[in-house]
Amino acid sequence: MKTETLTLLLGLLGLTAFPPLRCEPKGSIPEGKLLVLTVATKETDGFKRFMRSARHFNYTVKVLGRGEKWNGGDYISAPGGGQKVRLLKSALADIKEEDKIILFIESYDVIFSSGPKELLKKFQQTKHKVVFSAETLIWPDRHLEDKHPHVREGKRFLGAGGFIGYVPNLKKMVSDWSGEDNDSDQLFYTKLYINPEKRKSINITLDSKCRLFQNLHGALDEVVLKFEDGRVRARNVLYDTLPVIVHGNGPTKLQINYLGNYISNVWTFETGCTVCNEDMRPLSGLKESEYPGVVIGVFIQQPTPFVSVFFERLLNLQYPKNRLKLFIYNQEPHHDQHIRSFLENHEADYQAVKLIGPDEDVDPITSRNLGFDMCRDDIDCEYFFSVDVEVVLKNDETLKILIELNKPFIAPMLTKPGRLWTNFWGALSADGYYARSEDYVDIVQGRRVGIWNVPYVSQVYLVSADVLRSELKADDLFHSATLDADMAFCSKVRDQGVFMFVTNMHTFGRVLSTENYQMNHLHNDLWQIFENPVDWEERYIHENYSKIMKDNIVETPCPDVYWFPVFTEVACKHLVEEMENFGQWSGGGNVDNRIQGGYENVPTIDIHMNQINYEKEWHKFLLEYIAPVTEKMFPGYYTRAQFDLAFVVRYKPDEQPFLRPHHDASTFTINIALNQVGIDYEGGGCRFLRYNCSIRAPRKGWALMHPGRLTHYHEGLPTTAGVRYIAVSFVDP
Repeated sequence: MKTETLTLLLGLLGLTAFPPLRCEPKGSIPEGKLLVLTVATKETDGFKRFMRSARHFNYTVKVLGRGEKWNGGDYISAPGGGQKVRLLKSALADIKEEDKIILFIESYDVIFSSGPKELLKKFQQTKHKVVFSAETLIWPDRHLEDKHPHVREGKRFLGAGGFIGYVPNLKKMVSDWSGEDNDSDQLFYTKLYINPEKRKSINITLDSKCRLFQNLHGALDEVVLKFEDGRVRARNVLYDTLPVIVHGNGPTKLQINYLGNYISNVWTFETGCTVCNEDMRPLSGLKESEYPGVVIGVFIQQPTPFVSVFFERLLNLQYPKNRLKLFIYNQEPHHDQHIRSFLENHEADYQAVKLIGPDEDVDPITSRNLGFDMCRDDIDCEYFFSVDVEVVLKNDETLKILIELNKPFIAPMLTKPGRLWTNFWGALSADGYYARSEDYVDIVQGRRVGIWNVPYVSQVYLVSADVLRSELKADDLFHSATLDADMAFCSKVRDQGVFMFVTNMHTFGRVLSTENYQMNHLHNDLWQIFENPVDWEERYIHENYSKIMKDNIVETPCPDVYWFPVFTEVACKHLVEEMENFGQWSGGGNVDNRIQGGYENVPTIDIHMNQINYEKEWHKFLLEYIAPVTEKMFPGYYTRAQFDLAFVVRYKPDEQPFLRPHHDASTFTINIALNQVGIDYEGGGCRFLRYNCSIRAPRKGWALMHPGRLTHYHEGLPTTAGVRYIAVSFVDP
């Protein structure tokens, strides 16, 4: 009796002589016990991504079905996937280890975000022998919804895209399979799961809170990227879990592609892009004859500025021209002259040239397909480089860079100056149009640099000939009843499982604006100062103009007369030719109905800028390129670059060789030499009488700037031979 009392007392005090039996947790499962099985009948871009993530985390993967024809359906028009069950059943029969754990997973749209250790730990914590991924939505038979067991919290429906379990249990699970390859694997596993006896005997459960598996279909709002300590993975914000495996099942391929730009440490804030230099195809060291053969497709579908400059840049691409063939499609008669001029001088430089002009009545969609065919049918063609004429490739290494990145489909990122516009979309809306991805602005502005899997590119891209001959072998890739050609093309590329990449690892160039492009002038590019100011400046502003402010290259040939470079040779040539093409030169008399009052005190043979509808563009030029110099040279003076008169003067010995001494009706005057003394004419120049200072050798493209009233009484010196042209502006009258 005393003993019993003592035992009871010790028990109450928690000091029992014999501690109660407890279930000690088993030791962790060795990673070597895990084998990943997946089915892949061909190596798609998605499969390569899956295998890269598996290698990154050191998973052991065995691929089933290599070389087999896929007969398992497309999962879109109808359920399928039975071929995977057959292959799994066969593979399990060859595995004898009873304690082996198999992860059976999709591969084309799956990414690992963590390693085997975490996966096995979470599997072990379920205390079940087989764990399936879970889904919010039921598929393929909604009538089975009520038969699914209820869960206290989390997702209720089985997803067949991923499961993990011990070999004996998996063998038992697939033992009854006798279906066809195109039967539904999802339905087969679902019927096992909703059968209480089989669920219990196989010991199946669902990963309801997405601790192991994250299916994206029906759960896009739940999943975000988690950046932490040099690592990126997916986080389920609904359950606050970190899934080990992310599956872009159903219609979520775009989302898994987006996540795949980061997960598996593809890109982190700490490291940047970790895979951009993998699997490169270096071209350095190759002989010219060893370079890949490329067909460059040039497409002109609308009136476009700076077409001649486009062909100059095409010519300057750093790539052996004897390894290039050109396919040029031109729908616009206005640009025939630019193409003919280019081909007359350079067609022989290329291996071959095919030109389709506006008179051949080939529509734009057909032209794209014909360009692809030129590459498909050429055994020597390894790549097709498609470039629309509005593309400005500033980087002459672009083609080399893209080839060396060694992707089946890749585009250089192009922008429009001062805008967030680019030639790629980071996401799509529900109806297939543009949507902005979370990372779009960072990529455009260069805060995230790398190679990005995107759903849409346009204007310029490089596609491998192997892809054109296989996945993209369809006769018409650009036609759609509802989408424009670019959107239709990208949709079909996505549908074939081909990844479209865009790279912003280099600065490649930009895309021109073709809005408001007029063709009623000889040199229409002169009018592009508003629509395409960067390209206008590159074409028409002197290369040394930028040195005026920082290097102080302004010269002072006479007191308060400033001389500086402003126009290129091309600008001078185009402005002179534009005036001569217009041809309505004034008579040089005092009566002049073009000006207020109708009387010119000091007449010249000239054409005013407003006669060729160039006054707005000329004012923009004065404001952007002359006003800053004025304010630097005349400190304290601010100008809005207003003018009453701006014109091009023509001096000829037999017409008007000189101009008598005079003051200008301006606060200051700009006088730009448009051609070259000693080459185009003899004599000429300007003399300032008060200082007895003459400038007798004006430099082509250079501007003289001087006060117009009071101090700088001046005259135009005689032109003794040839024809002299100057552009004059009376600023701030």
